[in-house]
Amino acid sequence: MQLDFQNTATAFAHRSDADLQRALWMFRLIASPALVNAGEKLVHFGLRMRLPLKPLVRATLFRQFAGGETVEECIPRIEELWRHKVATILDYSVEGQSTRADFDTTVQEIRKTIDLAHRHPAIPFSVFKMSGLTSPHVLERQGSPAEFEALRQRVLDICQHAHNRQVPVFIDAEESWVQETIDGLAEEMMQRFNRERPLVFTTLQFYRKDRLKYLEQLIQKSYAGNFWLGIKLVRGAYLEKESARARQLHYPNPLQNSKEETDADFNHALDVCLQHLERIHICAGTHNEESTLYLVQKMQQAGLAPDDPRIWFSQLLGMSDHISFNLAAAGYNVAKYMPYAPVESLIPYLVRRARENTSVQGQTGRELRLLRQELRRRRQVRRTPAN
Repeated sequence: MQLDFQNTATAFAHRSDADLQRALWMFRLIASPALVNAGEKLVHFGLRMRLPLKPLVRATLFRQFAGGETVEECIPRIEELWRHKVATILDYSVEGQSTRADFDTTVQEIRKTIDLAHRHPAIPFSVFKMSGLTSPHVLERQGSPAEFEALRQRVLDICQHAHNRQVPVFIDAEESWVQETIDGLAEEMMQRFNRERPLVFTTLQFYRKDRLKYLEQLIQKSYAGNFWLGIKLVRGAYLEKESARARQLHYPNPLQNSKEETDADFNHALDVCLQHLERIHICAGTHNEESTLYLVQKMQQAGLAPDDPRIWFSQLLGMSDHISFNLAAAGYNVAKYMPYAPVESLIPYLVRRARENTSVQGQTGRELRLLRQELRRRRQVRRTPAN
């Protein structure tokens, strides 16, 4: 099947007209940075004042970008995607926790996603963030040895459970000032659990200048230590925060000097990984059409089947359906990140998604154009007399 990202009939086959109109309205709001800023302030004020904002948030950002409040509530959405050959990665997206009880609850939720993935063919991976398992000062290596060991034991618990269930698990990347801790633990888990196949995946953000070199170092370590690598490749999610902190603390910005440099490193990393498929499984987490097509073309040139189990594509729920569903229709392995959590707990994630659509050049405009295109196409089909 010819891959065509402009095929909106395939991209939105799972969405009703009402769904598309609702998404169109929401992306129009997101298109305005001023409205996003005002909405964020309103939501935080409402939460402080205990205003009943949950129905509004649930009907807008939550409905677009989240699967539900619980694992069980996500299942209908998971199965809806799977009918169109799009898999799901459940992401328990609670942020800003601070107590041991909270951290232990997060571990149990992640274990639940692993258990469901073990039972359900539509869920090929689980995922977690280490910031959901400890306090920020521990990730910055400013905590006590006991606190760090508690984090390590939680990570070990999750990865051991994933190994027992034979479910691959992604460890997400975070801000550069905590990433060294995350990298160290991720490497330890890969060395421990990736002896027979890659069950633990680390995540590399290629808007950082040093990640291509780090990828090459990881590959050398995997050969020397005789373990598999699982690599999720992304561009990066903390651009504004990274740049602001570098300015404030007067250290060199760790990010690339331009988007073009980020794109070049991302694509180069794909090349490097494809050269070592005897050692690496990858997931290309990207909303970028050019990089997606680049990987597709490289797979074709190498004679790799679209559904080669070593290569996955991934996008976030509610975004870039034209990439996800057209890839799936063409036979490629593709999964949507599906965040879930109680509405109030998920608000930081939802606000970040709104900001990301506002700040990423062309993202919101592309979503609006494709939604309008599909609604026009449907109207035209209804007006055309049947032969």
